[in-house]
Amino acid sequence: MNLQHIEQSLNHIALEASFVLQINNKSEHKQALTLMEQIIEDYDKHEPLIDLLCISIEKYENTADEFQEFNQRLSEMDSGVSVLATLMDKHGLNTTDFSDEIGGKSLVSMILNQKRPLNLGHIRKLANRFNVPAQIFI
Repeated sequence: MNLQHIEQSLNHIALEASFVLQINNKSEHKQALTLMEQIIEDYDKHEPLIDLLCISIEKYENTADEFQEFNQRLSEMDSGVSVLATLMDKHGLNTTDFSDEIGGKSLVSMILNQKRPLNLGHIRKLANRFNVPAQIFI
């Protein structure tokens, strides 16, 4: 391990794209998300950078004022429902977009409002749709 080389590399990152190490504002958050979109397609090649960006993005989104209301709502939800809400937000979906996985708009609304639970069939179909492990909805 060459400490001098590591320090030089980190200094270079700090000069070129400081948001990789720490996001301080909305503009840097947007830059981090844009970079993530560019590199995520070749995960294996960019894994170390993706890992650093994930840490910075998560830390910012957990502490920035603009995310406080959203984070509060998520913390009050059942974990499966919060995952569904997050995926809906990320993909720009609404309650009418889940007829194949859950059913009609009213059932999706009841699930999001925690008046009805996700059942095993919903979970399997949602996991398939979003290409994620079913366990994240449990």
